[in-house]
Amino acid sequence: MNDKLKEFREFRAKMNERLLSHDNLIIKRLFNLDTNTYAEGALSSKTKEMLGLVASMVLRCDDCIKYHLEKCYEQGVNTIEMMEIFAIANIVGGTIVIPYTRRAMEYWDELYFQKVE
Repeated sequence: MNDKLKEFREFRAKMNERLLSHDNLIIKRLFNLDTNTYAEGALSSKTKEMLGLVASMVLRCDDCIKYHLEKCYEQGVNTIEMMEIFAIANIVGGTIVIPYTRRAMEYWDELYFQKVE
């Protein structure tokens, strides 16, 4: 697995575990709400992840962008669809989103061309 992918996944898992280890009810509820928001419903989980990615790009959150890129990849989003997602994020967020789109494209390529171990 690519080092960038591995590093992001390991850090995210480690820090989520650390946060949840404090048994804070509000944090647990927030994590649960986040999980349930992206579950199948009137909108498919694929659609919800694409929406989450656009919002993350507009809000300019690199960690959130990486997370939703991974989820979109898992949901079967292809590169043609991803380019449309990037276009929407840039139209909504403006040119300030371009640097985030560059990094998102780099991470998408890492995901898309990752070697399975």
